[in-house]
Amino acid sequence: MGNLSLRPKGDFTWTAEYRELYILTEHWISDLQFHKQDLHFLYHLIDKYFIWLINEENLGEMRHLSSGLSETNKNCDRLLEKTSKHLTHLGELIDDPFKYDSHKFRTEHEELENEITSFFKKFREIKKETFADMEPIIEKEVKRLTP
Repeated sequence: MGNLSLRPKGDFTWTAEYRELYILTEHWISDLQFHKQDLHFLYHLIDKYFIWLINEENLGEMRHLSSGLSETNKNCDRLLEKTSKHLTHLGELIDDPFKYDSHKFRTEHEELENEITSFFKKFREIKKETFADMEPIIEKEVKRLTP
């Protein structure tokens, strides 16, 4: 799958006004915060069913899953911090358009967007994997509790 783009079609990053980039960056922060909450839910899901997940046949999967969630959580925190700094710089650029080199700043904006896009793709994969691993365990528990 190719690089998914969050920006409008064309050369938006290179032609947009700083205010437009600011609004887009605010959306990225909102999306990252949502994913952070989603990660919290996934951790809670695993904690709730942990006892059923730690049997010998699931142990390797659990380690892989926990490692993936941990790495995804760290990446989310890193991107939230990086995007927040970027938003601050955008605010400074709106106040003083000559504060930073425009070409360099727009290149950094595009690179940040690609990092966020890659994160979202990896997040979807770990979320899908988590649900796939959890589904049979939850189904067993539901059957056990159903009279």
